[in-house]
Parts: sequence; C-alpha cells; structure tokens
Amino acid sequence: MEKLLGLVRIRVLRGIELAARDTMTSDPYVVIRMDTQKLKTSVKKGCLNPEWNETLTLSVSDPIKPIKLEVYDKDTFSKDDKMGDAEIDIQALLYAVKMGHLQVPEGTAIRRVQPSRDNCLSDESSVLWTNGGIVQDMFIRLRNVECGEIQLQLEWVNVPGAKCL
Repeated sequence: MEKLLGLVRIRVLRGIELAARDTMTSDPYVVIRMDTQKLKTSVKKGCLNPEWNETLTLSVSDPIKPIKLEVYDKDTFSKDDKMGDAEIDIQALLYAVKMGHLQVPEGTAIRRVQPSRDNCLSDESSVLWTNGGIVQDMFIRLRNVECGEIQLQLEWVNVPGAKCL
C-alpha cells in the first residue's frame, strides 16, 4: 500500500467485429492484467460484437507499466482460444493527473493521443476533464488476430494518503 499511486477504473464497454473461434461465432471475455493483478469480464455467449459495460479497477504502483488486455473465447471441453491482445499505455492519463485540479470547462480535452505503431489505438484517444475527474476514451485494435477492437474508458481515481505522481 505504501507504493500505491492511485487506481485506474477501466470500463470495458464493448467488442467490435471480434474474430470467430467457434462455428461463425465466439463466447468472448476480456482479461486485464497489470503486474500481479488479473481481472476478467463476464463471458458473452455467441457474440462477435459483445456489450459488457463492466467496470474493473486496478491499483497503480508503477506509472511506467502498461495495462495488458487479452480477449478469449470460452470453451467448455478444451482450453480457451485466444482472440487477440493489446497493451494500454496510461502515460497520457497520468500526464493529465499530474496537472492537478483544472479550472477548465466540462468536457475539455486535456491531451489527445494519435494511433501509431507504438500503441494499439485504432482511433484518436482524448483525455478529458469530465464530471470533476479525468477520463480517457479509447478504441483498442487487437494484435495477433485477424480482426477485432475493444472500446474502453479509463478513469483515474485518487486514493487518500497515496504517493504523489
């Protein structure tokens, strides 16, 4: 707890055109990892465009470590099939957090991140000041698979007594 910087609340919103791993469909779920932490969404049966709308929360103690995301197809009688992976860089989110309490209008974009070879973004991602907090909306393109994206929203949560960034 002494190294804790804060929390990242990850809203796993939906999957878009995920790869079929069963006959013309899949039973996808998302696994989120950071250091030794591992969280999972629920399984969505028979769906290539699942809507999870689930919130997972990770504690952040090392601001350099990326969040790892993996998508799997749930199988009953065999090992779950991998449906792609991605890494999520939280540096743009942390940059906005370091700026402190902002005196900017609701919905102001503090930072914009463009898709590049160095990230898994499929579209521009904006870090916004909204509802008195800092959030980042993103569409993540899955790697090591023929198709698929995941829509996420990251939100920073300050923890009283945590170390400063």
